Formats: sequence, C-alpha cells, structure tokens
Amino acid sequence: MTISKVKNDTELTVILEGRLDSVAALEFEAFMKDALDGVEHLIFDMDKLNYISSAGLRVLLSVSKKIKNSGGAMKLINVDDNVEDVLMVTGFRRAFTIETKGGRNFNPELYK
Repeated sequence: MTISKVKNDTELTVILEGRLDSVAALEFEAFMKDALDGVEHLIFDMDKLNYISSAGLRVLLSVSKKIKNSGGAMKLINVDDNVEDVLMVTGFRRAFTIETKGGRNFNPELYK
C-alpha cells in the first residue's frame, strides 16, 4: 500500500493506493497519528484503493472520531465500488461522508 498526502493550510488530503489490509493498517495508523495536527478538513482520496479490511475500517473510524472531536470534518472521495460494498455491508457507510467514483454521494448527517 502507498500513502501520500497533500496539505493546504488546514485541509489535508490523504491519497491511498493498493490494499488497506491488516498489515497496511498498522502503517496507516502510524501515518495518521502524526498527520492530524492543525487539520480541520480531512479528505481521503480512495481513487486507487481497491481493497479495505476490517483493520483499515477501524483506523478510518478512529481518525473520524478524532477529527470530529476537534471540530473538524472528514470525507471519503473517489470510493471504488468494491470498497463501497465493504462499507455498506459492515454498516460503516453511515459513519462517513462518501463520494463514489460513480458520482453517488452519501451524507450520514441526513440519516440521524
């Protein structure tokens, strides 16, 4: 898995490529621990992410809680159909604001 970032003032875009499996989730978690300082808007670009495991979902949820607790917002963009299926089956789809590759959007705030 490859992780890269683009920071613009208080907005951070994290680009994920490959497979976010249990081994990569450890690297991802360590990467995110140091990346959130001063971030108000967090975007995960998943255009090239083709797999996510439960360990990867756990890290996303943990990061989401941290950013929301600090008053920030997080969204997932360019979500692949396979990754969206995992988010839907596990119930995590309602935990995140999502923009899919196909142009479908999901905002969990509308379902509270």
